[in-house]
Amino acid sequence: MKFYCEVTSWGEESLLFLDDPNANFIIVFNDNAPVELTDFSVLHTPANYNEDPAVGDTMMICDKAFTITAIGDEALHTLRELGHCTFSFKGGDTPERPGCIMLQGDVPLAKDDVKIGSTIEVH
Repeated sequence: MKFYCEVTSWGEESLLFLDDPNANFIIVFNDNAPVELTDFSVLHTPANYNEDPAVGDTMMICDKAFTITAIGDEALHTLRELGHCTFSFKGGDTPERPGCIMLQGDVPLAKDDVKIGSTIEVH
């Protein structure tokens, strides 16, 4: 396993982006994120980070499988250092932003899928 962490909480506005088809993303941060960022973030335990995620890897988020289709230039650095990046569920081979990991899956992530103790893993 390349990456593993558990969801500890999320901000009031963090899951609203999933309902917007033009957004369709979540922002993740270690659970020691600055307070001003927690309203918009899914917080997690500091990750067991063994190896950089790569295009083609499988990312499991709250028991749903997604294929990594693109990784922004800053995403791995911020994920490694702060547990922070944006997971965009739009797929595609071009990252939307430098801190974004693009994901494609058969079943969309829904707000009800996100629960305390759910895992984020990369294989």
